[in-house]
Amino acid sequence: MKIKIGLLLMTAGCLLLTLQSQAQERDDRATILNFKGIQYMSNDSLFYTNFRFRMQNRLGFSNVLDNEDNDKFDARIRRLRLRMDGYIYTPKISYSIQLAFTRGDQDFDDSGVPNIVRDAVVFYNFTDDFYISFGQNKLPGNRQRVNSSSQMQFADRSLVNSNFTVDRDFGMSFNLSKKIGEMPVNAKAAISTGEGRAALGTDNGLAYTGRVEFLPFGDFTNDGDYSEGDIEREETPKLSIGGGYSYNDRTTREGGQLGRYVKNPFTLKTSFADAIFKYQGFAYQAEYMRRDVDNPFNIVDDQFNQVDGPEEEQTYANKGWGVNQQASYLINKGYEVATRYTYLKPHQQLRNYEDQLDVIELGLTKYVKAHRLKFQINANYTVANGDFGNNNSKNAWGGIFQIELGI
Repeated sequence: MKIKIGLLLMTAGCLLLTLQSQAQERDDRATILNFKGIQYMSNDSLFYTNFRFRMQNRLGFSNVLDNEDNDKFDARIRRLRLRMDGYIYTPKISYSIQLAFTRGDQDFDDSGVPNIVRDAVVFYNFTDDFYISFGQNKLPGNRQRVNSSSQMQFADRSLVNSNFTVDRDFGMSFNLSKKIGEMPVNAKAAISTGEGRAALGTDNGLAYTGRVEFLPFGDFTNDGDYSEGDIEREETPKLSIGGGYSYNDRTTREGGQLGRYVKNPFTLKTSFADAIFKYQGFAYQAEYMRRDVDNPFNIVDDQFNQVDGPEEEQTYANKGWGVNQQASYLINKGYEVATRYTYLKPHQQLRNYEDQLDVIELGLTKYVKAHRLKFQINANYTVANGDFGNNNSKNAWGGIFQIELGI
């Protein structure tokens, strides 16, 4: 009897430590016993799982200012996902599974296969400060990518992220959290296949990704550095500064882990730096990304792509750099106003194919239950090649209304 009580106390203690570090939903670690979703624990406490779902339903509109009838409407389910987190035998061995059920979430157009698996990863937690993972999961890339899409204050991530991000991949990661004096420091590294959520086999070119974060004013409330907006209304200033690098050796996709397959493998080098600040309802974050590749041009491999084009259809990797900044303030009764400015500069080699872009966005969000239930309205104006006038035929404007609901 004493042995059973001791085992239960030890398990509860491990779960409490995990709960304290997992108050915010994370994509880079299993969310265990956070009292959300539908939970099940076996009678002997050797198996635990947490089922959750979330959806994003949206209505969007966009128009290019070229005096043509080219209005575009976007009414669809942007995301519908099912997530399962838990442990087997001991909380030290945890897992995370995430499935996607909408076409835009399945990498279908690029791979030709409806890949519903987004995450399927096993973690071994040596301590609460050090764990490793093996499987398919997010790489330790730029902050906006590392943050879950459920924690965004705009309906979509920025164009900087869309063009240069490193995404989910299959491999192994190493994650360490320590303190230098009183300052928390997070270090993460991963070795992965470099081809993302590939439905087929991969080659012997690997991706090497690392990220480090410094929090000079201490930890954010409820891991708030992994969500946008200051929903927690930090009582003291909080700041996280991060950066990293990814070297994707001989990848066979346009964007490394994303994009269409190409015939000639090329090596992508991606660097990124970011910061987030929160204080009493005000939040500000900035992100810089840069991608280099010796020769960005390539040929689409029709063998793996869903949409057949010309026999020798040319394509290219997004080479260049960009900066994204956004600021917000949480006012009374859960309303948040936000603004975002994005600047995207393609490399000179791509100037005949890609425009320099400035994007200005405004957002209004009503948080009913934090990020789990929210209503979002966004408006945006996209400027090509620095010409902000309405006479520029490449400029565009648009808007999005989105509802997010999850447990």
